[in-house]
Amino acid sequence: MSLTPSRRLVLQGGGAALALGAIGSLGALSQRQAQAAATGENWTAPVRSPYGPLAPVADESTGLPLLLLPPGFRYSSFSWTGDRMADGQTVPRAHDGMAVMHGKGGRWFDFGFGHGHGREDELILVRNHEINAAPTSMTAPGTYDTGTIDTSGSRAGGGTTTLRFRNGRWLSAEASLAGTTQNCAGGRTPWGTWLSCEEVKTNAKSTAGRRHGYVFEVHPEAERTTGRPLVAMGRFSHEAVAVDPRTGVIYLTEDDRNKSGLYRFIPDDRSGRHGALDHGGRLQAARVRRRPNADLVVAHVGDEYQLEWIDIEQPDMDAVTAPIGFPDIGVGETLSGPFAQSWAEGGLRMSRGEGIFYADGRMFIVDTSTGREPSGRLGRGYGAVWVLDLLTQRLRALFVSDSQIAAHNPDNVTVSPRGGVVLCEDPDAAPAGSPDSYGPGTRLVALTRQGAPFYLLKNNAELTAGQIADAGKTIAEGDYRASEFAGACWSPEGRTLFVNIQTPGITMAITGPWERGPL
Repeated sequence: MSLTPSRRLVLQGGGAALALGAIGSLGALSQRQAQAAATGENWTAPVRSPYGPLAPVADESTGLPLLLLPPGFRYSSFSWTGDRMADGQTVPRAHDGMAVMHGKGGRWFDFGFGHGHGREDELILVRNHEINAAPTSMTAPGTYDTGTIDTSGSRAGGGTTTLRFRNGRWLSAEASLAGTTQNCAGGRTPWGTWLSCEEVKTNAKSTAGRRHGYVFEVHPEAERTTGRPLVAMGRFSHEAVAVDPRTGVIYLTEDDRNKSGLYRFIPDDRSGRHGALDHGGRLQAARVRRRPNADLVVAHVGDEYQLEWIDIEQPDMDAVTAPIGFPDIGVGETLSGPFAQSWAEGGLRMSRGEGIFYADGRMFIVDTSTGREPSGRLGRGYGAVWVLDLLTQRLRALFVSDSQIAAHNPDNVTVSPRGGVVLCEDPDAAPAGSPDSYGPGTRLVALTRQGAPFYLLKNNAELTAGQIADAGKTIAEGDYRASEFAGACWSPEGRTLFVNIQTPGITMAITGPWERGPL
């Protein structure tokens, strides 16, 4: 379908080109990789942060030292698990994927990375909650499943909440999507909505006859969210999505260890407006040209593949038992219906596809467990970042972590308005988080212009009952430093970085002298 000039402008506005520094960083990264290959250096070793050393900084909302930050940085927290929302409900747990949708008072819509048409007066964020079964579910304008989903009578406890932030101050939170499950990540659209992904693979139906494993569109005005699943985008363990603003094509990742495909969805209606995706489209899976069933479970810096795409005839097909001999998984494990169809046609596989983000004509794609553990098991490494050039459809491994010190299982990914890459860590098996010179705790890891990782900030949430009570919160006492970061996203002008600590469930807004470094 051809696009009208006005709609084409809407889509282009959703992904304006990155700052020149970002383009330069990709070239510098390639050069650094070539030098590393020639000299044998451990090029993924972290370097000193251009922002300075990390130290505990008190949250301006509670006074608690939740983060380690560089000098000159500050933050405020909001919407903790258990807090009261504007609609009278309590904030659910498990804060995950998140994005800035738009601002009121000038209404910024175009995601132009500093080229928006409005002031940064009020920002609306939509936030996922990665909850599976729960005794009750939220009440929200968009509700999908009202039935019970297991024999204990539990309900689909996941969904989204909508937050408002104005001129450096948090305003309110309310429920927007309910009756869904395992809402992990997702992605924003160029037309100003959020696509929330269910990270679940099941053939079961609830007592209301609902299946799960879909994508849902969430409007920034909560009351306009319908709760309708986008069935044509497939039923599988969705992780994240990102939209190519030039074409309207949506790219999707699958998080299913060692049986994860890479997908794209071509909408029938590419008009660039809320509700257009309800009209359906065509789901496709990636295949490496002339290499059927290419294995990307173990990646190396500089690996490069030419992709082509396979139509998935039955996007809503049930999961099936993996064929005998399918590599690197347990006996009797299942493949999602879309992945089974892709594999039968020679589709590729990743270890665990997680974050994906569009920037400057490219998709930044994270495989959180690329590599092998010392025992030799595949898909148990420390993760990688792939970059897909959307014009040429060439996929290249730009960053592969070789230790938990460099980057330990990156998950969500975002690119700043100035072109800097930021990775949220979600360690697979680190009881105390990722230990480094600062001690235990998960991190936000960023890349320098030369492609080297450095620590941007660190989780320092170790809270006593007294601290929690003094802050007026209702969470349990505990050491939460090993909890993952999630949902990192930037305000349109790049002044504020928003991020979640998934457990106990805290959302934070961070400001500081970003101009001192690549972010």
